[in-house]
Amino acid sequence: MVPFINAEDVESNLSWLALCEAFQAGHQVARADIDDILFKHDDNALLSRAAWIQGKGIGIKTATVFPNNANLPTALPSVNAIFILFDDDTGIPKAIIDGKLVTKWKTAGDSAFAASLLARPDSKVLTIIGAGNVASSVIDAFRAVFPQLEKVQIWNRTFEKAQQLAAEKNAIAIKDLPEALSNADIVSSSTMATEPFIKGDWIKAGTHVDLIGAYRPDMREADDSLLLMSRIFVDARETAIHDIGELAIPIKEKVINEEAIVADFYQLCHGEQGRQTEQEITLFKNGGGAHLDLMTALYIMERVKNA
Repeated sequence: MVPFINAEDVESNLSWLALCEAFQAGHQVARADIDDILFKHDDNALLSRAAWIQGKGIGIKTATVFPNNANLPTALPSVNAIFILFDDDTGIPKAIIDGKLVTKWKTAGDSAFAASLLARPDSKVLTIIGAGNVASSVIDAFRAVFPQLEKVQIWNRTFEKAQQLAAEKNAIAIKDLPEALSNADIVSSSTMATEPFIKGDWIKAGTHVDLIGAYRPDMREADDSLLLMSRIFVDARETAIHDIGELAIPIKEKVINEEAIVADFYQLCHGEQGRQTEQEITLFKNGGGAHLDLMTALYIMERVKNA
């Protein structure tokens, strides 16, 4: 019987630093085969993201997004997902893993790993934009990777939600977005914005900007000026450039070209230079490629075996 692994089975044994090490190692082998399938009917969607890393494993995460579940007489989760891990040699299923567990660790780990490669090592102030579950995980991940952080400040369109998360995370809720950005060394945004709202004028020299929220072709978080003043990086060129509005829209509108994307994780882990100066702004688009789901699942399986 193929085992099912949920958060209760393993999460207490997971480490953000160890996951970043797994990402580093995973990007030093052959580039993964990656593909996505998206079906939509009205507001509902089915997304499958598959990856194959030769010599490591095969994985597919399938998620359903049914926004109206929350309005049912008995409310149900709007997002449900599973991850299936297959053996690379035989194709036999090895495990079924809670998709929310994989997504949580993959998403925040993706951004934390990028920051470890691109942000200034002496970064002291982290500004979080958004106050949902992703923001909560991102705070934990960044604090693990940057233990010297002195201040975490949270901005959200609904200030009360920022206050609630700040109370949970020993952080500071802040009402003024330009102020929250102007003194930050690292900015991480995870919103549902469809129009760019993070302005380049608000970002100081030397900041690392992490963009998580935009995941559809019609979504953006950063404005054109911020893109033009930044050195831009992605996790995987295959999934983060053409399929997500954050970069696809400004490329289509000829604000930037594809050559403006300096490197992805594979290039960075094979010696491509990330940050060049203390004063430059680095911008990372977290596209959450399927290969990162697979690397996360393989890391989770390792921790299950060693528990």
